[in-house]
Amino acid sequence: MEKPIRWPRHRIFCTIRACIAPRRHGAEGLPWHDRPGRQIVDQIAHLRRYAAALLHDRDAADDLVQDCLTRAMDRLHTWRPSGSMRAWLLTILHNLHVNQLRDHGRNSALRRPGGDIDRQTAPPAQDASLALRDLSAALAQLPAWQRSVVLLVGLEGLSYEDAAAVTGAPLRTVMSRLARGREQLRYLMDSGAAPKAGSRK
Repeated sequence: MEKPIRWPRHRIFCTIRACIAPRRHGAEGLPWHDRPGRQIVDQIAHLRRYAAALLHDRDAADDLVQDCLTRAMDRLHTWRPSGSMRAWLLTILHNLHVNQLRDHGRNSALRRPGGDIDRQTAPPAQDASLALRDLSAALAQLPAWQRSVVLLVGLEGLSYEDAAAVTGAPLRTVMSRLARGREQLRYLMDSGAAPKAGSRK
């Protein structure tokens, strides 16, 4: 029996509809592209991609993004216009994820084999798609604290400083986690230790 079709994007855009209206946030005089709601909308694709790569479960990722957007709306008055909206939203999403990990008691509780990075992009060839899935499977084997830094810097293009702000870790810790995470990824990919795309246990 087929699973019922879900429409996560519809749920997400319904959640942020209130963000588009600037009446509560003193943005009535701002151009459309400068309004906080518009900036949040522009970051949804980044949030979904990061969450999917982090959780390796598309439905759970959309739920996490939904929670992140809801929290962001509630705390929009704390955002500083001079700061990075992406970094601010990723900080909220990261903290929600950490809380979920603590609630579940172990990192693997929110992960599934395989990955969803390839679902957020459109590889031009099958070989590229398989390579992307292998990389996603290797990422799934990294400790959560390494995986988040690798994704923030490598996937989302954040600076070391912004990644440190998102994770709440010292800059040197972020750099160390990134170096170790990249080294472990290279080992997993080169040695074939990561589960191959389409493989079954």
